[in-house]
Amino acid sequence: MDLNIHDVIRKSRITSKAQRLNRKEKKLVLEVHMHATKPMIERALKALFNIEAERIGIVNVHGKLRRAGRKFVAGPRVKKAIITIKSGETGSLVDWAAMPQAVEPYAGEQAS
Repeated sequence: MDLNIHDVIRKSRITSKAQRLNRKEKKLVLEVHMHATKPMIERALKALFNIEAERIGIVNVHGKLRRAGRKFVAGPRVKKAIITIKSGETGSLVDWAAMPQAVEPYAGEQAS
């Protein structure tokens, strides 16, 4: 399958585990296209964000089975890439992922 470099990386995974990996081990967790390979991900990182990857790990997450009436349906499948960044590398994506995410107050609440 021919994928454009803009199609390979879908979005970053912002979870507590992903942020911990980013702070302590200089790793990025990204959601990638289901047909993306490690060389494709490496080329996309270099072209889009100017980041060199030391190691790329791939995790296929299968959809969770749920009930819908009498039937079982599966949730969406996701492919995650856990990227170890070379030491000394800095980039916009690395700096952004290391920042703590600001939590905005609910619209009905008053900010104190």
